[in-house]
Amino acid sequence: MFAPAATSPTTAAARLLRASLFSPSSHSHFLPPTSVRSSLCFSYLPIKAMADTTSVSHPITASASSSDSGRKQALISLSDKKDLAFVGNGLQELGYTIVSTGGTASALESAGVAVTKVEQLTQFPEMLDGRVKTLHPNIHGGILARRDQKHHIEALNTHGIGTFDVVVVNLYPFYDKVTSTGVEFEDGIENIDIGGPAMIRAAAKNHRDVLVVVDSQDYPALLEFLKGNQDDQMFRLKLAWKAFAHVSAYDSAVSEWLWKQSGGDKFPPSLTVPLSLKSSLRYGENPHQKAAFYVDKRLSEVNGGGIATAIQHHGKEMSYNNYLDADAAWNCVCEFRDPTCVVVKHTNPCGVASRNDILEAYRLAVKADPVSAFGGIVAFNVEVDEVLAKEIREFRSPTDGETRMFYEIVVAPGYTEEGLDVLRGKSKTLRILEAKKNEAGKLSLRQVGGGWLVQDSDDLTPHDIKFSVVSERTPVDDELRDAEFAWLCVKHVKSNAIVIAKNKCMLGMGSGQPNRLESLRIAMRKAGDDVKGAALASDAFFPFAWKDAVEEACESGVGVIAEPGGSIRDKDAIDCCNKYGVSLVFTQVRHFRH
Repeated sequence: MFAPAATSPTTAAARLLRASLFSPSSHSHFLPPTSVRSSLCFSYLPIKAMADTTSVSHPITASASSSDSGRKQALISLSDKKDLAFVGNGLQELGYTIVSTGGTASALESAGVAVTKVEQLTQFPEMLDGRVKTLHPNIHGGILARRDQKHHIEALNTHGIGTFDVVVVNLYPFYDKVTSTGVEFEDGIENIDIGGPAMIRAAAKNHRDVLVVVDSQDYPALLEFLKGNQDDQMFRLKLAWKAFAHVSAYDSAVSEWLWKQSGGDKFPPSLTVPLSLKSSLRYGENPHQKAAFYVDKRLSEVNGGGIATAIQHHGKEMSYNNYLDADAAWNCVCEFRDPTCVVVKHTNPCGVASRNDILEAYRLAVKADPVSAFGGIVAFNVEVDEVLAKEIREFRSPTDGETRMFYEIVVAPGYTEEGLDVLRGKSKTLRILEAKKNEAGKLSLRQVGGGWLVQDSDDLTPHDIKFSVVSERTPVDDELRDAEFAWLCVKHVKSNAIVIAKNKCMLGMGSGQPNRLESLRIAMRKAGDDVKGAALASDAFFPFAWKDAVEEACESGVGVIAEPGGSIRDKDAIDCCNKYGVSLVFTQVRHFRH
C-alpha cells in the first residue's frame, strides 16, 4: 500500500490563496489591472476599507534594527478590522513583532497582542490630523530594502532601520463614504488614503522579501505559508498582484469621483472601469470559448440596477448567453409603464404585450411567436404571484395546445413566496431572477478590436418625443397608442428592425436583416391577417417607398406607420401613404441597435 503524500504548509498556503483568489464566492477575485492613459483600462478588485484615522501616542524610544538582529517584523494598519485578532495572534505566535498604528494598535492590544507603535520606530508623532503617520524612511526603508543587496542592508544598519517581512494593510472606506447619501466634499477628500496605498505598493514592489496582504480572506493562507518556513515566489507574486489590483481599483474610484466633482465632461480624457469577478462561466458564446462574468464597480453603477446585480432564486448557473438574453429582456420590459410581458430569444424580443391583466399579457406575448418563445426568456415588470407562476408553469404552446412551454429564465422585479415555490416546481434548471430596473443616464460601453466605444444609453421613450403626423390622414387615438407601443418595441430589436403591433401587442417583428424590406416581409409574415389596421414601426427611415417597404406595408393594410424621417425621399413615403390612406408619423428619433 502507498501512504498519501504529506502536504507541506507551503503547499497548503498556496491552495488557500488559490481558493481566495479564484473561488467564485469570494469578493477578491480579479484579473490584473492595466492602465493606459487616455484610453479605457480595467482593474479588477473590490474596493474595501482602509488605514486608521485614530491617533497614536508620542514616540517613546527607537526600536533596534531587525536587519541585524534577525528579528521578524510585521506591519499591520487596518480600517476594516475583520479577523484582526486572528492574524495578529497568529503572527505573534510565529515569533513576529507587531508594529501598528492608532486604532489598529489599540484593537490588537485588546486582543492580547503585544504591539510596537509606529511612532516608536519613526521617533516622530502622528501629525496633520492623521495625514502623516507612516510616511517615513524608518517605515518605507524597512519595506523597500532588498535583502539581496548588500548596500541596502548597510544603509539600514547605518540609520538603525529594521526590515519588515509582512505588511497587512487595507484602506480608508472611500468607496463607501462617497456612495453614501449627503456626503460633503471635504469628507470625501479626507477619506482619500495616502499612507496606506504607499505601504501596499512598496511591499508589493518588494514582494520577493515582503509578504503583502490586503484581504482578510488571505490571512489563513498567509499564516500557513509562514508556518512552512519555506519560500514560494509564486505565492508572493499573487499577493503582490492582488495588492496592486486593490490599489488600482481604489484609485479608479477616487479618479471617477474627483472628475465628477470638477464638473467635467461625461467623457473624461481617461476612463478606468474596475470589474469584480462574479462567477466563472461554463463557456462563452460557444463551448470552445472560455468565459467569466464581472460586475462593474464604478461609482456611477452603485444602486444602478440591471441584470449584473440580479438575485438568482433558483435554477442552473447562468451562462454567457443567458446573461445577454436576460439583459435584453429586462431592459425591454422595464421601458413599459403598463403591466407588460416580454419574451426574448437571442436578445431580440419575439413577443411583447401590455395589459391590465398580466395573465393576458403573458399569453399574448407567447402567442406572438410561440416557436421562438420556446426555450426563451420571459420577463415581467410586475411581481410574479402564485396565479401568474401557475400560468407560467402550465401554459401550453399555442402551436399545438399540448406542449408545455419551456423557458431558460424568468426575470421580474419581485416574487411572492408562493409564486417562487410554484416556479421552482416547474423545472430544476429554470433560472429565476429578481432584478432592479436599470437606471437611466448611464454610459454604454462596447468593445471593438483595440478600443472601446462609449456612448449615452438610449433612454428615450414615447413620452420623451413628439409623434408628428405628416400624412393627410390623422391616426385615431388607438392607432397612435399602438404606434407608440410598436416604436418602443422596435427600439429593442436588432437593426434593420420592423415591428407590427395592435392593441398593445406585438404581432410580428423582423430583425437583423441587411435591408429594411426583408425585415418588413418577415414581420408581415408573422403578423398574418392581423396586420390590417395595425401599427408599423421602423427603427430608421425608409430609403425608398414606391415598390419597396412603404408601399408593401400600405398594400398589406397597416393603419399607421411610425418612422424617424430624415430621408431625401421622405416625400415619396408621404405620397405613398396618402395614396393608400395610411397615416404616417415622424418621430425624429432613430433607434439603431447593432
